[in-house]
Amino acid sequence: MKAFISGGCKNGKSSWAENLAQRLAGDSPLYYIATMIPCDAEDHQRIEKHRLSRAGKGFCTLEQPTRIHQVLDYSDYARGTYLLDSVTALMLNEMYPRNASLPDVQAPHRVCHDLSFLLAQAKNVVLVSDYIYSDTGHYPKYTQDYCKALAQVDRHLARICDTVVEMSAHQPIYYKGGNL
Repeated sequence: MKAFISGGCKNGKSSWAENLAQRLAGDSPLYYIATMIPCDAEDHQRIEKHRLSRAGKGFCTLEQPTRIHQVLDYSDYARGTYLLDSVTALMLNEMYPRNASLPDVQAPHRVCHDLSFLLAQAKNVVLVSDYIYSDTGHYPKYTQDYCKALAQVDRHLARICDTVVEMSAHQPIYYKGGNL
């Protein structure tokens, strides 16, 4: 099963995805792919909140902020279930690497390729992304470019996943696949 979950901030995406990943895993290995590179105290608090919410649920955390397919090198991908949280952070890390003066314009293509490879190899994958590209605000070019890149990756994932869900007010809205 390959599931793509999107939605706005604080809509229950991560909790819902954790529960889905646990159900899909059964007794098989359960991996949480953490992609966020913390930049400030708020990021550290968010990471800690996610760690606490996963405590005791059987997740083995894999820190992989870039080149996501590399998790397959040190996990049981033939039997494992992966929860990747989040595509949003992964895209940011790939497109705007630390200490780089310019964005990596190849990042959306690479992220699509790497995630497609992960999806093709692993038994179950649950992907979480943030729906941040639909408002009408005026943003600097680098923000607009990032939003376009994330939307490109999200559209690709929606095409290739079995199930596509939007979380809204902590309720799943299914666009593809049945109720899980």
